[in-house]
Amino acid sequence: MGSVTRPEQRRAETAARTASHPVAGGLALAFAAALVGFVVSRISPLLSPVLVAILLGVVAANAVRLDAWRPGLDLAGKRVLRIGIVLLGLQLSLGAMASLGFGVIGLAVAVVALGVPFGLWCGKRLGIEPTQSLLTACGFSICGAAAVAAAAGVSDARDEEVATSVALVVVFGTLMIPLVALSAALGLDDHTAGVFAGASVHEVAQVVAAGGLVGQGALAVAVVVKLARVLMLAPLITVIAVHRRRTMGGAESGSVTLPPFVPLFVVGFVAAVVVRSVVPIPNSVLDGAKVLQTLLLAAAMFALGAGVTAKAMRAAGAAPFAQAALCTVCVTALGLGGALLVG
Repeated sequence: MGSVTRPEQRRAETAARTASHPVAGGLALAFAAALVGFVVSRISPLLSPVLVAILLGVVAANAVRLDAWRPGLDLAGKRVLRIGIVLLGLQLSLGAMASLGFGVIGLAVAVVALGVPFGLWCGKRLGIEPTQSLLTACGFSICGAAAVAAAAGVSDARDEEVATSVALVVVFGTLMIPLVALSAALGLDDHTAGVFAGASVHEVAQVVAAGGLVGQGALAVAVVVKLARVLMLAPLITVIAVHRRRTMGGAESGSVTLPPFVPLFVVGFVAAVVVRSVVPIPNSVLDGAKVLQTLLLAAAMFALGAGVTAKAMRAAGAAPFAQAALCTVCVTALGLGGALLVG
């Protein structure tokens, strides 16, 4: 009769515990990665917890099998993400955005209003599936991976489409960081460089990294301009949800599940913005909410990054990369041109 070694027994027990608690195991893994992101960001402030978590997810997806943790990771990439988006609203003050002036606010709106249709047009020309094209257009024009996931929540996007768009945001948004950092060499002052960064870089975390490389003055402006773009997430997701209901032909809810006209997390996001704008919230509360929001978004981004595999990216082909490159050129041109005009 064969014997079982102690290491093999421990591995079997661990696998059994994971299999019996797949949701808890996946959530624990996602939040552990988020905490690692916080530690890394302490060592290197230019690397935000969210960005580190995405990269950890990509590495994990290509190094080990995550099937046993998939239920928990799926929960992190959807519900946890939506809670994080709601809390993100507490970072937006309508008064702070209004202080930028109508020109800068108009630029933030223009980047989204022009960037999304341009991205969809590119996707159609390149023969990309409509949902894949929509996710990339939203991610590159609004707020990166969070916008990708939010758009996926009100569309019929497949997991592999979400993973592809998230990967593209990571790659092209990271390439934007040194480009914006070189804006000082172009003779842009801190305020103009901050407007350029906030209006053109994809992820909030990437905006922070780019603005920080230019200077503290540029960083402060860049974050507010970027958050003005983030605010556009609410109306755009609502438009997508309404359009989907119409294209589904008013199907009966018993046979087809229709998305709500206004998703609940969008209502929560807008409510958080209003609360921040009209209620005097202590800085300590805002700081705590920001830490929690970052933790939740980092855990969610690890889960989304865990869907990015080399095999899936090869299967996606060159067209999504071409669309991502064209979207990046579009928002960069809009951001730089607008910054020179109104910055």
